[in-house]
Amino acid sequence: MLAETTAFTLDGIAARTVRVEVDVHRGLPSFQIVGLPDAAVREARERVRTALVNCGYEFPLRRITANLAPADLRKVGPGLDLALATALLGAGGELPLSAISGWAFAGELALDGSVRPVRGALAMAEAARAAGRTGFICPAHNGPEAALAAGVEVRTIDSLAALRSLGGGELPGERTSASGLGDEPELPDIGDLRGQGFLRSAMEIAAAGGHGLLMVGPPGAGKSLAARRMPSILPPLAGDEILEVARIASACGTGNGRVSTARPFRAPHHTVSPAGLVGGGSPVRPGEITLAHRGVLFLDELCEFSRGSLEALREPLENGQVMISRARGSQILPSRFMLVAAANPCPCGRGEQDPGCECIAAAIRRYRGMLTGALTDRIDMTVAVTQPEAGAMIAPSEENSAEVRKRVVSARRLMADRFGPGGTNASASAGDLAGFELDEGATGLLGEAYRTRGLSGRAHERIRRLARTIADLDGGGPVTESHLAQALQLRRRTGR
Repeated sequence: MLAETTAFTLDGIAARTVRVEVDVHRGLPSFQIVGLPDAAVREARERVRTALVNCGYEFPLRRITANLAPADLRKVGPGLDLALATALLGAGGELPLSAISGWAFAGELALDGSVRPVRGALAMAEAARAAGRTGFICPAHNGPEAALAAGVEVRTIDSLAALRSLGGGELPGERTSASGLGDEPELPDIGDLRGQGFLRSAMEIAAAGGHGLLMVGPPGAGKSLAARRMPSILPPLAGDEILEVARIASACGTGNGRVSTARPFRAPHHTVSPAGLVGGGSPVRPGEITLAHRGVLFLDELCEFSRGSLEALREPLENGQVMISRARGSQILPSRFMLVAAANPCPCGRGEQDPGCECIAAAIRRYRGMLTGALTDRIDMTVAVTQPEAGAMIAPSEENSAEVRKRVVSARRLMADRFGPGGTNASASAGDLAGFELDEGATGLLGEAYRTRGLSGRAHERIRRLARTIADLDGGGPVTESHLAQALQLRRRTGR
């Protein structure tokens, strides 16, 4: 007898539909899975066999062939276990074929028949809706996350034994509703950053417009402390942004079944490979820049990263997405992140102006050479960070994150009116730039800077975006000469 169910396999952050066909017929007892399965899928034979027996089902001692279609798509991970077991129950006569044909399944089986959570449940539920399935059956842990896909009924089960209800015409498991938004975690407060007024101002501008920020200074000046407080002044996720981030976290297994309005913060170690940073592998797995989508990517000790990893950031910084190309096809992964980076001025960290610096000129050039002009041209602001005065370290805290965040949210509201939900000045297109109003003084100053400072065309546009953000923080009027001068100062790599 032949039975068919629907399952899914992850491809990047998307779920690809898989038709699971199981045929049971006379012959020597065997269980074969075809259709380009990986090792985890091939091993499903033993998990399915043992789970069925331990749940009281009869395992057919016949020739069993399971086909996973389309045959040219590589099937990965243990998420097909539940669909394979259900189709086998239908082909063996344990469940009616009409009861299982309209459902989609996802779940890993334990040997006792319990159903374990899988990655990508949200994307799979959306794929089930697109395929017109009756509903989506998944582990209880994945239920609230999968229910975010409106338009498809999500049922959760804890054990394979729960599928017996399908034989009696009842719905299996429990119906699940979308989880509520989790509370934002308690974040470090920007009030801890003392004696760095210029840096605090740069952080506020970066947060408001989504601009990249590079901090250069000696160890202990507060660069890492500042970067880890950036999420506390960013506005919370809203609307479609929540689903975008939840879909990525689900596919990468970092969501823990929760949905939050907190923006992602990723801080990979400088030994990360190019594939780990931008994504890659076979099958394609998202990298750190995709995990930081709509949030912050913090690269500490920037000059210690490999040249290949840093150069791989150029296109994502420009386009907000990365294309991973392989022989079997290509995947486009979202990567609209805000880059915050920190670097020392020289290998020893003290800087050439410090009498204690013993770095030779060649070593300094080699160290700074890791940051090519093509990369730094894509970073909107570069701020020199110096050691704060002793008095500032014991002075009372300055403005806290809640107060700064109010101004950032107000500026983001102006940008949403200008570009639509989720739009920022940093991601404005060339067409949007034409609508940025500059007064006469700002226009003249920008033209003079372009001629005298040898700005690239990209730098010219990024300065305009940066000045627009400063104007939005100042109330949203036209860009004035003062706003543009501040943008040029931030681009000029000067400190306080």
